[in-house]
This record gives sequence, structure tokens and C-alpha cells, in this order.
Amino acid sequence: MTTSDLDQFAAWVEELIRRRGFDIDSPRGGGKSRLADEAGVHRAAITRLLHRQSMPDLETTRRLARVLGVPVRDMLIRSGRLTESDLPLPDPQRLPGDPGSGPHEVRRLTIEEAAIGLGVPEEQREMFIRIAGQFLPPPAARGTDRTPLASE
Repeated sequence: MTTSDLDQFAAWVEELIRRRGFDIDSPRGGGKSRLADEAGVHRAAITRLLHRQSMPDLETTRRLARVLGVPVRDMLIRSGRLTESDLPLPDPQRLPGDPGSGPHEVRRLTIEEAAIGLGVPEEQREMFIRIAGQFLPPPAARGTDRTPLASE
């Protein structure tokens, strides 16, 4: 890791910290202490990062990601520890079990599956399907060859 990598990562984290309302600029603002408390890490780890002295360890990175509301994946990639190819995102168009799907491929949910997964009561599902279906592209544009939804 280069000093430039650390500088870029620290600048990005600093901006996130400020946007989340932690006062890290005034000596008595208490933002560093509050951030450390909320993340469950030592204040010194926050200070070392903000002073561009060292990169946080993996557990500190994970805890900071949670408090700052960003995916750990983003923190690891921004820190230079891993690349996007090291942490690929799944294809949202496929679900496990689709013909030809590999172990990490996914297929798109049907509206019925989404309604069930969201806990929509059975007596309200038809209405949910009709309303939600209005916001989806036509079946051909979705790339589906499954049976059309009741509302389509």
C-alpha cells in the first residue's frame, strides 16, 4: 500500500464521517470519540486513520463500515486491500436454480415471489401484483421466458 492509497482512502472516510454528522474538525467536538464508541473501536484507530498514519485493521474497517452506512465491500475496495474482481457482485437478473445458472448466479424474482418474500398478506397480493407490475418493463425487456404474471 502506498501513501497515496492511504491518503485517498482516509479522505474518502473523512468525508463519510462528516456527512454522517460526526464533528471531527473542532478539538472539543467529540466526533472522533463518538465515532469510536459507536463503532466499538479504539479512538486511536480513528485518529491514526485521519492523520494518515495507518490503515485500520479488518475488524475496525468492518465496524466503521456499519456505523458509516457503507458496505464493507466498498471499504475494502477503497482501501486498496481488494479489487472489484476480488469481490464480484452477483448478477441480479438470475436466481439459484435457473437453468444454466452457476453457483453464484441468480435469477430475477417474479412479482408473486417478491410479494410472498415481503410478507404481503394473501388477500392483498393480487392488488400488490397489479400495482407493482405497472412499474416493471414489458416481459420481453425483462428477459424472462417464464409464465407471465397474472397481471401481465
